[in-house]
Amino acid sequence: MPRFDALLDDFFYRPDEDVSGLVDFAAGSHGVTPQAVEEVPEEYLSFLLEDECYAVPLLAVREICKVPPLTEIPRAEPWLLGVMNLRGELLPVYDVKLRLRLAEVPARVAGPEALPAPRAARILVLKTEEGPAGVWVDSVQGVVRLKPSMLEAAPPGLRGERDCVVGLGRRGAQLYILLDPELALAS
Repeated sequence: MPRFDALLDDFFYRPDEDVSGLVDFAAGSHGVTPQAVEEVPEEYLSFLLEDECYAVPLLAVREICKVPPLTEIPRAEPWLLGVMNLRGELLPVYDVKLRLRLAEVPARVAGPEALPAPRAARILVLKTEEGPAGVWVDSVQGVVRLKPSMLEAAPPGLRGERDCVVGLGRRGAQLYILLDPELALAS
């Protein structure tokens, strides 16, 4: 019976062996089709505004918090609901429903006539070039992963006030309207 190390010689590379066929095979020259590049999904945070599902890139979200008492800013733009104190940091809170034409008038959520916030309402604290800012949403759905093949460009009719819609994402029967946080909060 041959020795064990003699049996292993057949399995290991020897410097005197011709390996040119292996190099060609590894390069794909033997008719082996290369595997398709796997799509890397992006993560989005989905939320509801007036029963429509929207989403922003997860990397743009700093945190999600319950709606705190908001302080009204006199003579502010209508989409600025007020400011909130988040652990000593004053942040503006915006209503993007006006920009998206989902509402005609802003909700009365700040000041002495403020209505209590619905139980499911949340403030998304988004990272922007001008610093963090809050966005009032009706409810947070969760994180959704969308591959590039699931994304579509924004319809051409969305110009002007609704230019913050940058695309659509489809996952099964669910449609996500993708927003650019910078454009949604731009004045």
